[in-house]
Amino acid sequence: MSIKKTIDSAASRPVAALGVSGTRALLGFVGLMYYLSHYGDRSYLFGPGADSVLPHRLFLEQIQEKGSFSLYAWSTSEVWFEAVFHLGVLAALAVTVGVGGRAVLAAHGILLWSLYERQSAFLDGGDNLAQLVIPFLLLTNCYQNFSFSSGVADRVVGRLPGSVRALGVPLHNLGVVAIAVQMCLVYVVSGLYKVQGDVWQDGTALFYIMRVPEFELPGLSNLVYNNDLLVFLGTYSTTLFLVYFPMGILVPSLRPWTAAASIAFHVSIGVFMGLTAFALTMIACDLIFLSSALSRARKLARTLRERWTQKQPGSIPTVTDQDAPESDAPAPVPVPQAAR
Repeated sequence: MSIKKTIDSAASRPVAALGVSGTRALLGFVGLMYYLSHYGDRSYLFGPGADSVLPHRLFLEQIQEKGSFSLYAWSTSEVWFEAVFHLGVLAALAVTVGVGGRAVLAAHGILLWSLYERQSAFLDGGDNLAQLVIPFLLLTNCYQNFSFSSGVADRVVGRLPGSVRALGVPLHNLGVVAIAVQMCLVYVVSGLYKVQGDVWQDGTALFYIMRVPEFELPGLSNLVYNNDLLVFLGTYSTTLFLVYFPMGILVPSLRPWTAAASIAFHVSIGVFMGLTAFALTMIACDLIFLSSALSRARKLARTLRERWTQKQPGSIPTVTDQDAPESDAPAPVPVPQAAR
């Protein structure tokens, strides 16, 4: 295939549409979980009162030193604090269920950033990735699946000139590739840092990590760090997986297996170390590599559902869209899309 045809194909066929929608929904859920888990103590943890963990004066000094911003820094009013906090809850919920489109997604990103800046003591690293990925999601059509559409956005887009509408697919693919590149950088940089550590080189890192009180799971962690073989295999397999993750993603036949291994890896981090938000954020971004696998699973579920429905007494055969072309069809270009 010529370079021109390859470029035309990449610019005319959206990739990972199902996976990127899952990324949006799961990132929204992580933000919603963060809001609700601290809801009862919100005034003490984030409020502007004198009895809060971080007094408003010190908070303003931190913001100025970092050159950052936060909506919570605009006023010391309790009314303002409650309004911004509850707007954040509603925005996170809307992003999770797929309501409001890109405008609400952008608002969610700003509100969540503001909350993270207000109190950074509870962050576990997943917040950094989320704040990097949300702007990329704004380029994508991440509301194509797992969402509720009012039709307003479609009518607005329909009024745009054709040349502007034609940019939708290239921008979508650009956003997907940007997320994929960001994920590869996260894995490789993390792996290379580990390679330089003595405890990772001698295969004992997992022993020390799982004995940290904050990251220990009583009754299970000791079964791992007291087993020399599990510690050895866990330490070296983690390093190898992180360093060679991009190679697994670049090979289409290995891509879904690499993403599935990454998800299993972060599920174990969430269970054993309690870093739930971090684990779910990483899993959300891994979904773009599983888009075609998710499409096949959805098509199989529709087929099984139709067969089960037709076997029921009195059922009426219906026409389904299981044979309709999927938007996640693999394109003959090196994009983060699992091959069929």
